[in-house]
Amino acid sequence: MPRPSGWTLPKFSHAFRLGLLLTVASPLSVGITSQAYAFELFGIRLFGSDEADRDIIDPVDFSIALDTGDADRALKKSLERTSLLIADEDQPVSGDLGLVIKARDDRDRLIATLYENALYGGIVTVTIDGRDIDSLPPNPVFDRSRPVPVAISVQPGPTFELGDISLEGDAARLDPEEFDLAPGGNAGSLVILRAAEQMAERLKEQGRPLTNVTRRQVVADHETNTVDVTIAVEAGPVAPLGAVTVKGARAVDSDFIAYYSRLRPGQTYSPEQLRKAGERLRTLGVFSSVTVNEADGLDPSGSLPIGITVSEGKHRYFGVGASYSSLDGGGIEGYWGHRNLFGQAESLRIEGAVRGLGELKDVSDVTSLDYTAGITFIKPGAFVPSGTLEASIKGSTLETDYYDAATVTGKVSYAYELTDTDIVNAGISLAYDSIDDAFGDGNEYLTFGVPLGYIRDTRDNRLNATEGHYGTISLTPSYDFFGQTFFTSLEGSISAYLGFGEEDRFVLAGRLNAGTLVGGGDLSAIPATRRFFAGGGGSVRGYSFQEITPRTASDEGTGGRSYVTANLEARIGVTDTIGIVPFLDIGTVTDTTVPDFSDIKMGAGVGLRYMTPFGPLRLDVAVPLDPNDGSSRYAIYAGIGQSF
Repeated sequence: MPRPSGWTLPKFSHAFRLGLLLTVASPLSVGITSQAYAFELFGIRLFGSDEADRDIIDPVDFSIALDTGDADRALKKSLERTSLLIADEDQPVSGDLGLVIKARDDRDRLIATLYENALYGGIVTVTIDGRDIDSLPPNPVFDRSRPVPVAISVQPGPTFELGDISLEGDAARLDPEEFDLAPGGNAGSLVILRAAEQMAERLKEQGRPLTNVTRRQVVADHETNTVDVTIAVEAGPVAPLGAVTVKGARAVDSDFIAYYSRLRPGQTYSPEQLRKAGERLRTLGVFSSVTVNEADGLDPSGSLPIGITVSEGKHRYFGVGASYSSLDGGGIEGYWGHRNLFGQAESLRIEGAVRGLGELKDVSDVTSLDYTAGITFIKPGAFVPSGTLEASIKGSTLETDYYDAATVTGKVSYAYELTDTDIVNAGISLAYDSIDDAFGDGNEYLTFGVPLGYIRDTRDNRLNATEGHYGTISLTPSYDFFGQTFFTSLEGSISAYLGFGEEDRFVLAGRLNAGTLVGGGDLSAIPATRRFFAGGGGSVRGYSFQEITPRTASDEGTGGRSYVTANLEARIGVTDTIGIVPFLDIGTVTDTTVPDFSDIKMGAGVGLRYMTPFGPLRLDVAVPLDPNDGSSRYAIYAGIGQSF
């Protein structure tokens, strides 16, 4: 039985703000072809024909039948997914010989699938028009009066186990059991391939860049149903990094690219460091692709030259977005940005938003809408490669059920990456607020703050995490010049994710937020924009925005000094693109520095997710379990990304 020519390890990829966003890299272009009269959105065909073009030379239609014998359900599905004949049954092939070539390729793929499942004694038989493909002449001719019948028979055979394990060369000093290779263990081809790659990676981590797998031998014993494995790895010498060169840069400074990669000649070689260098450069947003290549050999000094190849994307971009809540109305936003302002990936973003649409009692009363406008400048690699400088000025008007505020805020901050998962930041801010609230109208504040923060992020995917956690802590000492009041806010948040099942089709996600305000004397001395409220799509769903708050005797919401909110979701993948999410949200806000949990609000509901390349589309329906007088009976939220 032939061995497949190559075994391939499968790779699977496992939110951002509420709103449906459309981002376009300028210049905007629209393409129309005369051959395709169809339109798709997020993979859903809205109109047009699914029929494949038949612009194929000498098209041959075929039918396919797959008999998997006594294969269990999982193996049967795996074989069906592997077969290109099944996947392409509605698409003709080119010529009779083209059908034979496709069938032979299918046989190799099915054999490889058996090997992946440790079935080294399986037999795959393929016939075309009743004839075995190995007995067909070089130029076969089939009866095309009907689709040519193709039949595949798979006899899986017995499951094999690992037998003798032999490691040679520099791999001989490794323990095979650390790589899941032990007598009696899983003998699947992917296990063996992965073990060899991990052994090479382990030796590379010792600073040996020329490490190679020189031998990988698998011998199946059909009498004992065991597989003997021999793996040889040659590590080569320890070598530091050599010269770092950059290719493909046009508008972005090449020296900055090498600087920001943090790869330096003389550094100890590390494959992980090379991988992280590529990730860092991709996060700048100025490149459509980044490749970090190692030289095939060492230079005369015994160092390993490194090449960085980039392809620049569009530096200018603009976008529009929309969001909707059945309780708080709709909103629109727009923004324009430049990702490479001065040639070193500096970004400038100008944005504006209008919210509260649909809530107007009089369409002419546009002053009751909420407006936001701002400009933000970010300089990556400021002072050191791991530092980022950010400066912004933003203005907004906000009308809620509990206060009206006009605010202008300027801020300068600096973030420093301690590690790949840990960031600290510090800055200064100055904010002017004019607020009408439960304590009176025309209250003015000029507040100077020193925001300090720490972020830890170990999520596997920022838009749709299935494992890891995300935590933040922020401390902001503040002083109001008008009221001569000093107060400090302290907030913390932790989100955690745990996936189960095949490809993490079931994910438990939880988030806990808490905050407190210390100092400030009377609550009215603290701007309402700094007090705590809860409720809405970002905290406790089912309640309207800021509905959860302490209240005065006349039932006016004041905001609080402390809060705690908790969110729990079960994210269940129904198909590869559709998911459902039952959830429970809990929150409380009190006017004391420490929450007393005397008034806990809970909201529950279910959400629908549709997976797209840029994150899941989200639709949530929630009900308040302990509604306030006059509260809505339900709320609907729509947007992009998971809720947290």
